[in-house]
Amino acid sequence: MEFLRPASWEEALAAKAEHPDAAPIQGGTDVMVELNFDMRRPDVLLDLNRVTELGGWDTAEGRLRVGAGVTYTQIIDDLGGPLPGLAQAARTVGSPQIRNRGTVGGNLGAASPAGDGHPPLLAGDAVIEVESLRGVRMIPAPVFYTGVKRSALAPDELIRAFWMAPATGPQYFSKIGTRNAMVIAVCSFAVALHPAERRVGTGIGSAAPTPLRATAAEEFAAAELDWDGPLDETVAREFGRLVAEAAAPIDDVRGTAGYRRHALAVMARRTLTWAWQDHRAGSPGRGAA
Repeated sequence: MEFLRPASWEEALAAKAEHPDAAPIQGGTDVMVELNFDMRRPDVLLDLNRVTELGGWDTAEGRLRVGAGVTYTQIIDDLGGPLPGLAQAARTVGSPQIRNRGTVGGNLGAASPAGDGHPPLLAGDAVIEVESLRGVRMIPAPVFYTGVKRSALAPDELIRAFWMAPATGPQYFSKIGTRNAMVIAVCSFAVALHPAERRVGTGIGSAAPTPLRATAAEEFAAAELDWDGPLDETVAREFGRLVAEAAAPIDDVRGTAGYRRHALAVMARRTLTWAWQDHRAGSPGRGAA
């Protein structure tokens, strides 16, 4: 196995162009597990840790641009205010050691349907910035995921950052697993209120071949929610039903398809209720997952 360690983004792009099958590695929380269990044996590892610009973030055009190397711990500590849903999801990822190394960029690169970062990115209308020597592409999160552990990345492209607007309303993330910590999600759900636009964003994880939005639930919420009044329980329950209906779960060792649908309906109703309570109280919504 060849090990490449570029010192700059330009060198990284050149290396990826020369070795399209190279596996990028930064935190290593997914790649090293696959290597240790002999599930994957790439000919080339492309270590991006020396590309320091990937570990930062800034604001442009009213949105946050977060580098692919920003860790979950940084998301929690530094970006919990503008990105509360993503910060909540980050708190559920592995152990402190894993959160100190793992990155949202790595989560995107792995494209696992169970990745905890995906639902908040979908609910928050994230756009993924990818680049190759051919140029830059901006890929909206809903079309970034193309299959189980597959994405819209071309072989010569690397993830540089994701873009997301700071929250304008409450956001929540909820996850069900076989225990409270260090667990792969049986299913997960994120909701983001966008009060100025009178709409609700959603994200479903670990309940379909790809992470996905519940578009019918979003359309229903846009039509039925009274943004100046309390949340109607009937509306909340129908919202949950439509979220569950959007999923395409399977039976596996972590749970049955029926259980996942039921859990999604409950999580969607509860997170919408929590977010709505914060909305009515004028709070940004940063509750625990």
